[in-house]
Amino acid sequence: MSGELTPSVIKRIIRQVGLKCAARGQSLSETLVAFMVKAVVLDPRNDFNMDQILTENDMQDLIQLCVTRLLDTTNPSLSTIKMQVYFDMNYGNRDELLSEQERVLEGKVAPVVRAITESGPHAQEEMETVYQKIVTYALLRSGLGSPTDIEAVREVTAALQSVFPQTEMTTFISLSKKDKEQQLKDLAMLVTGIRLYNKQCQKGGSGIDDLPDILHEAIPSATQTLDERLSSCQLLAHRYTALLESMQEDPHRHSQLGTFKLKEALFNVRQYEAFLCILQSNAITSAQEVESLDVKFEAAMTVLKNTVQDKTSMESKEVFPLFMELSKLWTGYQNEMLLLSFLKNMADNLQQFLEIQSQLFPEEMLTSLLEGVTVKSDEERIKETMGTRVNVSDFKNQEWLFPETTDNFDQLLIQYHGFCAHSIGVKGITLPGNPAIGILKYKEKYYVFSSKEAAYIFAQDPDKFIQLNVEKAKKYAELIQLLELRHQFEYLVPHTQARNAKKGLMKPPPKCDSGTQTDTHILPPTIVRSYEWNEWELRRKAIKLANLRRKLTHGMQTHLSHMRRENCSQVYLPKDAGTQTKHDNSSNVPKPQIFLKGLRGGSSAPTHMVTVDLTRPLDET
Repeated sequence: MSGELTPSVIKRIIRQVGLKCAARGQSLSETLVAFMVKAVVLDPRNDFNMDQILTENDMQDLIQLCVTRLLDTTNPSLSTIKMQVYFDMNYGNRDELLSEQERVLEGKVAPVVRAITESGPHAQEEMETVYQKIVTYALLRSGLGSPTDIEAVREVTAALQSVFPQTEMTTFISLSKKDKEQQLKDLAMLVTGIRLYNKQCQKGGSGIDDLPDILHEAIPSATQTLDERLSSCQLLAHRYTALLESMQEDPHRHSQLGTFKLKEALFNVRQYEAFLCILQSNAITSAQEVESLDVKFEAAMTVLKNTVQDKTSMESKEVFPLFMELSKLWTGYQNEMLLLSFLKNMADNLQQFLEIQSQLFPEEMLTSLLEGVTVKSDEERIKETMGTRVNVSDFKNQEWLFPETTDNFDQLLIQYHGFCAHSIGVKGITLPGNPAIGILKYKEKYYVFSSKEAAYIFAQDPDKFIQLNVEKAKKYAELIQLLELRHQFEYLVPHTQARNAKKGLMKPPPKCDSGTQTDTHILPPTIVRSYEWNEWELRRKAIKLANLRRKLTHGMQTHLSHMRRENCSQVYLPKDAGTQTKHDNSSNVPKPQIFLKGLRGGSSAPTHMVTVDLTRPLDET
């Protein structure tokens, strides 16, 4: 099995290590074994020369070292690596988890969807069977109740009949498969919205949990649990840091504590703290999302109530969008329940990787070791250095960044997970960096420091201390992920090349994605469609042409066929015409105005009527 450390040889080593560990009762994942093989090879203390062909004895030594480290349950380093592998393999962000949940849901309802979309019922009983399957799909899709819950099935059936009666099954069956699937999703959302509205009106809601109230209780509880665990692990980190600092200051204490694996324990709790901070951030995001959902859900329900107002009939285009909006918001609540459950499981499972702390350092032992030692928290260390900062004039070729002179200062990507870039390689301690001292920008990367003195020392020769940090990560493989140095350990570097390199670590050859494309046909096509290679085909065409010369085309039309042709006619539209006389003339006669007097009688017995003609003469008009 001897040879170079090629990928195939490494795979065989991983397989052999896994088999030996399994033989001793430890079933380990291939990812964990691969990481340990990589860590053993990188550790310079093991002195594996990658430039030379490994002998059979070298292979066995490598395998034995890996097995020994994987079975050493008293080493905090192994617990840290297991924790990192577990988190990498199981953690996902919100989008990844929700997309995975959607995929699982699609797989759950896929058989029902297939039975609905691929069936072609004709009889009335078959129609009813398919309709019942649609009810089951709406129930499964919404996640509000079980198909075995009779009351929930009754509610879904009633809601479905109000928006999709069985009389429309004929139209549904005639749709394409894609359209059927889309309509099924829309119907499920409508049914969910109707059931939520009925629950709000206290007219149903069987199998529907009050998710807003559950989340309002669960999220603060989960956040409190994370805060307590975070405070506990931070206290351990502060104690371990104080002990390590006292070892460097007092040689006697160094000999006393040298046998304890304090550095490995410190790295373990620091990694646990980093993972808890990620989960805590997700919990805060969930709390903010639930608050937003509460406001939107209450507003949507109010609009729906004002729209319905005990009406017996309404237009679908008016209320259907409101029901679907309710369904979308409720899906948001369901997603937050899923995410919260995931966060709680992750936090509980991470707890097992911290159990070794209580085994190595019981509370009584830790208390006795800390006698006469001052324990400082990260906040206290940062507070002590808040009044000091780097003097930029002391550095001619270095660029320093400060809060008041740098835009988006809090969003800069700090190297080494925000720990002091000097203390890692020199002291082997993860001290919190204070950005207020000044952030050093070196080769487009940003570094922070725990004190002004550390910043000055690091800035004198950054490459030297960066390499010290890399070497420290080789000795303690768990630092590769804790300090976010994965990009520097994506490959195994031959030792001779590393020694010859000025920086001690060979950079990977630059790579980039590239592509080329050519036209399918750069010249115009020259294919002659009339060309025939078959002689008999040419003869057949020649005979056909010869026969056409002696043929005449005849046509006739009958009373039954004359209306089949297209007829058209064209007429001239009537034009506009008009005449005009030379001059206009008019005449007028006076209006007769004749009045009669005495018609009502007078004082004398006989009536005398007098006629008065007031018509104007004709010549006056």
